[in-house]
Amino acid sequence: MKDNGLERVAATKEAEEAWTEHVFETGEQMLFTRVDSWFMGINKNLNKTKRTFLLYAGGAPRYRQKCEEVVANGYEGFELA
Repeated sequence: MKDNGLERVAATKEAEEAWTEHVFETGEQMLFTRVDSWFMGINKNLNKTKRTFLLYAGGAPRYRQKCEEVVANGYEGFELA
């Protein structure tokens, strides 16, 4: 970032939604997604919580592959400034 005169990076709304869906898909077969817990973003102390899987269950090699794809595609899904 510094070498390219950039100071900020932010995910686009579309990329954020796609990543959230991908993360949920990686955990669909796990019991975590079947119960109310903080792993699912559920906090019974708060009135409004959204059921979302908060862990990446795809494994380190798959995560690295996803990162490399983003880089290879010019940081697709991110706004750089």
